[in-house]
Amino acid sequence: MQVNQNLRTTLFVALALVVTGCSTIRSTTNEAKAEVVKPAPDAGFIENPKQQTQRADLPFQKVWIKPGFDKSGYKELVVAPVNTQYMLEMDWMHKLSGANLIADIKKEIADLAKYFHDQVVKDFKKDPKHRFKVIDNPAQHKQKALRLELALIEIDPSEPVLHALGWMVPGGGTAAGAVNQRRAAFEGRLRDLDTSEVVATFADRDMQDAGPLDLTRLTWYGPAKGIMDRWAEQFVQIANRKPGEAVTDPTPYTLRPF
Repeated sequence: MQVNQNLRTTLFVALALVVTGCSTIRSTTNEAKAEVVKPAPDAGFIENPKQQTQRADLPFQKVWIKPGFDKSGYKELVVAPVNTQYMLEMDWMHKLSGANLIADIKKEIADLAKYFHDQVVKDFKKDPKHRFKVIDNPAQHKQKALRLELALIEIDPSEPVLHALGWMVPGGGTAAGAVNQRRAAFEGRLRDLDTSEVVATFADRDMQDAGPLDLTRLTWYGPAKGIMDRWAEQFVQIANRKPGEAVTDPTPYTLRPF
């Protein structure tokens, strides 16, 4: 009983310190996100990243749409397996030692990619407007179809993991500098399934506005799944949006993440 009481007291004090010590700004606009989360460097998945621009009507930080492209004629969608090669090139992963640890993280990256893919498929399938019929195999398609190709390019390691690996020291480098940002980034492209022509590209880095006692941060990938959930929802919203309609980030952001 005493242990439980002490634990409750400790949690209460920690929460009180966080609430009184954090300065936050909350907004529903893409402009607020731009103030808090800077775009990730181009990873190479998109062939011509410089032609992308930021659009106020879309939630992603970099977008290019082929002039004259009309999405209305497309009725089917293939979601390709999510690319992870750029994740395996992240700075902090190069500092890992131990074959077992490296193998575990590579497996978790593969699991995250599968989660992202499956979440996108799930959200399109449960879309009440049924904008696209999701097909598993390109050979199945009977109507005009698009292929959505995604690559995970960044997930920040969480603070508990950096502590455990001894990276939380002065001058700890890129990995320590990314502590507690709760960020993830992807690059994507949309391809006409029949012609293989890329008709749109997009990229985004996002941050989860999690609470101070969020237990998801106890894994190295922190709240990345929550960010992927939001991206999947936004893909469906963009597919369904009407001309002139804006899709924005609905989640509030914290200027000083804790």
